[in-house]
Amino acid sequence: MNDARHFFTFAEPPDLMPVECGAGLGPITLAYETWGELSAAQDNVILILHAFSGDSHVASHEQGNSKAREQGWWEFMVGPGKGIDTRKYFVVCSNIIGGCMGSTGPASVNPATDQPYGMDFPVVTVKDMVQAQKLLLEHLGIRKLLAVVGGSMGGMQALQWCASYPDMVTSAVLLATTARHSALSIAFNEIARQAIMADPKWQQGSYYGSDGPELGLAVARMIGHVTYLSDEAMRRKFGRRLQDRCNLSFDFNANFQVESYLHHQGEKFVRRFDANSLLYITKAADYFDFTTVDSETLTSMADAGIRFLVTAFSSDWLYPTYQSKELVRLLKKNSINVSFCEIEADSGHDGFLIPSRRLTDLVAGFLRARSEEKR
Repeated sequence: MNDARHFFTFAEPPDLMPVECGAGLGPITLAYETWGELSAAQDNVILILHAFSGDSHVASHEQGNSKAREQGWWEFMVGPGKGIDTRKYFVVCSNIIGGCMGSTGPASVNPATDQPYGMDFPVVTVKDMVQAQKLLLEHLGIRKLLAVVGGSMGGMQALQWCASYPDMVTSAVLLATTARHSALSIAFNEIARQAIMADPKWQQGSYYGSDGPELGLAVARMIGHVTYLSDEAMRRKFGRRLQDRCNLSFDFNANFQVESYLHHQGEKFVRRFDANSLLYITKAADYFDFTTVDSETLTSMADAGIRFLVTAFSSDWLYPTYQSKELVRLLKKNSINVSFCEIEADSGHDGFLIPSRRLTDLVAGFLRARSEEKR
């Protein structure tokens, strides 16, 4: 992707990394990027955790080739003078295992067969993803995190970080996330998975070297993309406007602008994402359930003094505000320090990815206070 991306390979056979399903995985490669400079005291590290279809390229880099300077998925938030100020903080982000943006996933070569894993890739969980991230940080010599920051499925990873390694985490910023998927969220993910698996070109996951299930993957993305928006955002952006602005075609082509938009999103996604990765990552998100964390773990989080910022968006119907409030109640019930804010926004679940002065100030202020407390 760019010359700012680095790779860390570990768990070389026979020393495989155990995963929750009972299998072992290795070798594992994580693609990662960094911004800013690590302080002498190593107390300014922020780990950013991406959402399900994201990657390590959070923001552009001032140095490097044109690819390295391409805008990242959180460009408005991360960089010099921004909410997560890379003049102050050392920022790390890696692509998750199971992904397809440089890290080991179903499209990677299985050393046992010298062929892509496909569906032989073990089912991985959010806990497994976090375990791999910890090994990366140890490789980088990092023992403490000022903050873990994540939106959507990135927020799940941030929660898991606090549960698995509380002594490494000072604070956590959770944006548009949930403690566990509702039946509605699981249902949408299953429809997306079935769209892929029903495509004849899926071939039970063994499509590498051929065209692959492009139609199924495009439909899966269209389904997901609708859940990221809101009724108001779609009304404002598209309404019932027609493509040619005057006549119905009386066929099954994309008459409405919203139809054409979804087709475009599906086609664009097919060019950058692996269908099997979508299957594995959505299943990992469905399996995540922070409400089942035992009392000993919650006590460890409280004893570690982790401070939380939980932020919801008023029009998010995928992970609605009531789910954030349930998480806040769970944390407070266990004497964990947590602040909560609901941001009024009509952009839906994607609110944390859309430039917002209020969100930027909120995150910047929270991180600044945590940094000052460490001095």
